Amino acid sequence: MLEAPKFTGIIGLNNNHDNYDLSQGFYHKLGEGSNMSTDSYGSLQMSNGGGSVAMSIDNSSVGSNDSHTRILNHPGMKRVNNNYTVAQSVNRGKVSHGLSDDALAQALMDPRVPTEGLENFDEWTIDLRKLNMGPAFAQGAFGKLYKGTYNGEDVAIKLLERPENDLERAHLMEQQFQQEVMMLATLKHPNIVRFIGGCRKPMVWCIVTEYAKGGSVRQFLTKRQNRSVPLKLAVKQALDVARGMEYVHGLSLIHRDLKSDNLLISADKSIKIADFGVARIEVQTEGMTPETGTYRWMAPEMIQHRPYTQKVDVYSFGIVLWELITGMLPFQNMTAVQAAFAVVNKGVRPNIPNDCLPVLSEIMTRCWDGNPDVRPPFTEVVKMLENAEMEIITTVRKARFRCCITQPMTVD
Repeated sequence: MLEAPKFTGIIGLNNNHDNYDLSQGFYHKLGEGSNMSTDSYGSLQMSNGGGSVAMSIDNSSVGSNDSHTRILNHPGMKRVNNNYTVAQSVNRGKVSHGLSDDALAQALMDPRVPTEGLENFDEWTIDLRKLNMGPAFAQGAFGKLYKGTYNGEDVAIKLLERPENDLERAHLMEQQFQQEVMMLATLKHPNIVRFIGGCRKPMVWCIVTEYAKGGSVRQFLTKRQNRSVPLKLAVKQALDVARGMEYVHGLSLIHRDLKSDNLLISADKSIKIADFGVARIEVQTEGMTPETGTYRWMAPEMIQHRPYTQKVDVYSFGIVLWELITGMLPFQNMTAVQAAFAVVNKGVRPNIPNDCLPVLSEIMTRCWDGNPDVRPPFTEVVKMLENAEMEIITTVRKARFRCCITQPMTVD
């Protein structure tokens, strides 16, 4: 059980700092416009279409769409002269050709600026000589995401800019950074994205995680063009998520932004839960920032800014399970705000298919119940999904047996 007082970076952001809610995402894919709906920035993908990052960051339901990049425009930040390149300056660490004008990457890789540790997690401080930065593929108001390698392994690199002229925002971003490092360094589970390390410099903070080549579940479903996932695979993936969340809740933590964009598919097709930037220790729910998360997956009590518990993650899981079963985007005929209004004021939930297995229908219905006390804990969700998986396997075996009886095999 984690003890909150040990982690000084855990703070409540719900103190009328609406403009500084750093649990909101501020990233979008490079090349995309800023006129997208508030929850449509999908999990971050390489601009050439390959892979997805383990730090999938999505605009929150109340995040501004006006996230034009503002990277290190500090009066005190000098541009590197023409005879000096980052690639030449970092010993063995380097950035790809074409990034020499990237001020954020330069700020990280410049050897003239000392690297700071991660305070309580110094053992996770990366060696920048082993970090090779590739191209940025997502950017936002406060930072960028890059693909790269660390010690020869493909990684996702998140760089955050420290606002120099806004001390309040800088303090909150520092707290958010410490919180994410604490979460990632603490969580060790096959269905949780693997933390590789990070570091701090006066102008920039860096977090490095594994890179998920299979993309996000939302990307996977979008590519299938709303066709349902094979039932056996859907239940297997749902079980991966439920087991990961059972582990998270067992540590008295809350994810707060569980959705298909933050579920990444690894090379072996298992699911890894990502983006713990808005997760926090469950201590005082009254002080939690209510706007975190994304409306289509958000529990009613969160939308209404009421106190909440770990059961908000259970609600979100119910929506994710529905996505896996149907292959569709929740409330796809509504805007995010319309969906939030319908969920809170009309009790609307996604329509469960008529041919859905009763056990799966029951899980969804209980998970997204308006009363948090009715929602089952993930320990129970895992058991119900294991029963569903066994029922599916048994049904398939019976179907194959009947097929063999009606169409017996011939022997030459």
